[in-house]
Amino acid sequence: MRALWTAAAAARATGGRPVGQWAATGVSIDTRTLEAGDLFVPLKDVRDGHDFIPQAFERGAAAVLSERDVRDVPALIVEDTLVALQELGRAAGRRANAKRIAVTGSVGKTSLKELLAAMCAGAGPTHKSVKSYNNHWGVPLSLARMPEETRYGVFEAGMNHKGELSELSKLIRPEIAIITKIAPAHLAHFNSLEDIASAKAEIIDGLKDGGCLILPEEARIFRAFHDLPERLTVRSFGCEQTADARILEARQTVSGSKALIRLDGQTYEVNIPLPGAHWVENVACALLAAKQAGITIETALNALTDFKKLPGRGASMDIDLGGRRIHLIDESYNANPESMRAAIAVLGLAKGRKIAVLGDMLELGDGETDLHVGLAGPLQEAEIDGVFLCGPRMQALADALPKSGLGGWAPDWQSCLDLLLAGLEDGDTLMVKGSNASGMGALVAALKAKHEMQGDLHVV
Repeated sequence: MRALWTAAAAARATGGRPVGQWAATGVSIDTRTLEAGDLFVPLKDVRDGHDFIPQAFERGAAAVLSERDVRDVPALIVEDTLVALQELGRAAGRRANAKRIAVTGSVGKTSLKELLAAMCAGAGPTHKSVKSYNNHWGVPLSLARMPEETRYGVFEAGMNHKGELSELSKLIRPEIAIITKIAPAHLAHFNSLEDIASAKAEIIDGLKDGGCLILPEEARIFRAFHDLPERLTVRSFGCEQTADARILEARQTVSGSKALIRLDGQTYEVNIPLPGAHWVENVACALLAAKQAGITIETALNALTDFKKLPGRGASMDIDLGGRRIHLIDESYNANPESMRAAIAVLGLAKGRKIAVLGDMLELGDGETDLHVGLAGPLQEAEIDGVFLCGPRMQALADALPKSGLGGWAPDWQSCLDLLLAGLEDGDTLMVKGSNASGMGALVAALKAKHEMQGDLHVV
């Protein structure tokens, strides 16, 4: 395998002092997932990663980036490992002749990043952020892992405080920057949607001159997007007549969506193997970005054929719970009011009994009670048959729902699981969603574990 970093190249990038001659085929910050040949970068968080240097070499690390002097092991000695990782990321961006795309937004960042990366992969070597590596260490790590031969790089960038996106954008230096949506997420750190829009607009701070900002047409109402720099091209997507990628028509089924999307004077009939209006918006945005990146629409549309839903973000499966066959929709990765409404709408497309398990939505600030209660309308509109609620914030929604449709409320996921298992029936469709800390991921894992005792898991 071709070396990603040599001692000499890493030293030039960081100004560090090499120890020995070494070559690494990857970069890792976690000994649990480190692969043989990786350069280990110990970061300081709850634990100091330097304490795990011995384990890194036991797992086959090629070298270590270290603030401490080391003996008898290949290394690069630096003053600050996080700063050095950032410098590796910048150097990787300079050496690769790749068109870089940055994706941010209140919802749908990871899904859009994966979809766009699939479209890019049909046109040339593509590198992307893995999982949701979108923060102060995830972005430089993703950049540092980018091979020199990369033609397209798709990077996710997230934030929950003002100023974060500006720094990440300057690190990525994209030619194309995308904002998926402005929605009430992280309101605990912002006073209004206008403030969130202003923070999201920081994605243009690192956008190269002549670069393109892609945003929802509906986002133009925010002041942050009224007077954008003339050095940028601005394009939009949505249902509005003024959108550059305009959704003319969309029909939803439980297995997917059919849409007509008009882009630059051409109308495309698009079959999307993913249900939900939000996926139609994702596809319109991705097609616009792909074309802006020089990828043909035909190539981009071909990527849709085999595109799969992501674990925790809509992946579905049939599970057997003691003779009861349940169709499980796993939306457990994270939640805010916007993504909750979208997931509930998709559940409403199912046939038979429709059951929702909803965990607390976090970081919503002073208005969190109203935002939780606000889910009552979407649940009723989608004709959800049973709702199980988990966590102290969901108590307000439990009080607002008709008792006939409330399966129960529980303070934690274990208690919620007990209620759920007692209430499920053969043939139910079950959707689970909540913020990461709500325990919904653990609840889904427990359901899968119970199924695996019955037989093989069938993922759709």
